[in-house]
Amino acid sequence: MNTGRGTESRLTRLPHRQNDNLESTPLPPRRAKTGPDAAWSPCLCQLTSDGLVVLLIFFSFPLISTEELEDKKELSEESEDEELQLEEFPMLKTLDPKDWKNQDHYAVLGLGHVRYKATQRQIKAAHKAMVLKHHPDKRKAAGEPIKEGDNDYFTCITKAYEMLSDPVKRRAFNSVDPTFDNSVPSKSEAKDNFFEVFSPVFERNSRWSNKKNVPKLGDMNSSFEDVDAFYSFWYNFDSWREFSYLDEEEKEKAECRDERRWIEKQNRATRAQRKKEEMNRIRTLVDNAYSCDPRIKKFKEEEKAKKEAEKKAKADAKRKEQEAKEKQRQAELEAARLAKEKEEEEVRQQALLAKKEKDIQKKAIKKERQKLRNSCKTWNHFSDSEAERVKMMEEVEKLCDRLELASLQCLNETLTSSTKEVGKAALEKQIEEINEQIRKEKEEAEARMRQASKNAEKSAGGGGNGSKHWSEDDLQLLIKAVNLFPAGTNSRWEVIANYMNIHSSSGVKRTAKDVIGKAKSLQKLDPHQKDDINKKAFDKFKKEHGVVPQADNATPSERFEGPCTDFTPWTTEEQKLLEQALKTYPVNTPERWEKIAEAVPGRTKKDCMKRYKELVEMVKAKKAAQEQVLNASRGKK
Repeated sequence: MNTGRGTESRLTRLPHRQNDNLESTPLPPRRAKTGPDAAWSPCLCQLTSDGLVVLLIFFSFPLISTEELEDKKELSEESEDEELQLEEFPMLKTLDPKDWKNQDHYAVLGLGHVRYKATQRQIKAAHKAMVLKHHPDKRKAAGEPIKEGDNDYFTCITKAYEMLSDPVKRRAFNSVDPTFDNSVPSKSEAKDNFFEVFSPVFERNSRWSNKKNVPKLGDMNSSFEDVDAFYSFWYNFDSWREFSYLDEEEKEKAECRDERRWIEKQNRATRAQRKKEEMNRIRTLVDNAYSCDPRIKKFKEEEKAKKEAEKKAKADAKRKEQEAKEKQRQAELEAARLAKEKEEEEVRQQALLAKKEKDIQKKAIKKERQKLRNSCKTWNHFSDSEAERVKMMEEVEKLCDRLELASLQCLNETLTSSTKEVGKAALEKQIEEINEQIRKEKEEAEARMRQASKNAEKSAGGGGNGSKHWSEDDLQLLIKAVNLFPAGTNSRWEVIANYMNIHSSSGVKRTAKDVIGKAKSLQKLDPHQKDDINKKAFDKFKKEHGVVPQADNATPSERFEGPCTDFTPWTTEEQKLLEQALKTYPVNTPERWEKIAEAVPGRTKKDCMKRYKELVEMVKAKKAAQEQVLNASRGKK
């Protein structure tokens, strides 16, 4: 019981008088009332000498027992239970207790209209009402037949209450609520009424969120921040939905620990797969909404317009700046252009005059060369045999390449104004002078080659071949062997070394290493020196082995042999064109080489004749060399 020792609420005093001498007169304390009608009451009064009364007031709290609180709680629950309206499940009596897992637990308890929003008190009240109505004892007393054991439908009510009264089991069942709509609207469905289609879908899926205060979809007037927050929330959606209720195996039924572990492993894999499908469903929902949201399109258009405006402003400013610079630059360029045009015009006039003079001289030389060829052809090249005519043709071509315009004019005048004998003598004299000039050039080239060879031997003194002297014949033999056995030959350098050991007159045995070292040193020689060495080696080979071109079906109708003053390597395409032209125009074709030269662009008649001669001689020399190498190898065996 409360003794009145509460908190002092208020002190009330009458107006003061003089000579306030307090005389305290304690009064017996009054017992506070208990119960719901209890109120505060004064417990002590003090009286002063001048008639003032001081009241000390204490709060008095009623004392309520535990039994009274429980009674009140039961009364409130009963009043609320009376307000709760249950929906009778029409198929309740037809349920199979063994198939309780597939039943709708909310509908069984009459809470189908409330479902996941039902409180634990409502679930308890619903179960109590269902027990009072469907308990087997009451139905048995009413004369209704009852099934024995767990085969009665009342078992379904018990299972429903067992699932919904346990928070963990209830969450598992809520995750697979059979009445929940898992469908996702397509893009075509929300084409014209986006908010009406997607707003209820997001509203019902928000129940799975672990986070509270789920943002709403909003409307067309929502700000960019609200829309961005909405899609950020749903793209990072944290769902509590889980699918343990759909486990096909119950680990409690396992007979041993290994079987229980196996069941748990299977259940975890199945749950993970269903969770993944659920998150894909949410992601599809958000993706479809984002792609159809008219606000997103509006924001993108606004952002694009803003960027274009900024870009245009920058472009205008930059354009103005560039225009100012361009005007200044154009003024400078115009002045420089006028000065350059004047200078170029002078240079062009000079070049034009020089080109005209060069063309005139070129035409004149060409005319004189053709005149020389025709004059010789008229006299049948001053010979009766085919071989001598071919040789004379080659000498005439030498003259065409070597003689200047004045010399050609003088020689042509002699040929046209004199007899055959006089013309032949003049032609032979001119040929002798040209051959002498060529011989001197060759001697100079050989001298340069010998000097370069000596320098190369000195520079390669420590390269493994310095101890073996390389004579001029050996160098020529090496160059010839390298040309005979090109890259790609099987064991090329061993074959070249064997070839040199067989044909060398010095008696020095060369190894593949010696040959490779000397070949590398020769690569550093001047191109003209290489050509001279190659020519000398080939001439020696022809002299030793008697490889002399014969006038047969494989030889051209005209021959030419002269120094390579301006040699341009033949490309693969030119080689193919030459071979095709040789097949197209056989030996008995009139003016054969002129037609072949026309079929090979960029090549003259002389180039085609020389290339054909080189190919014929190269093939014959290679065959002869390979035969000798094979014969030598067989002789050693």
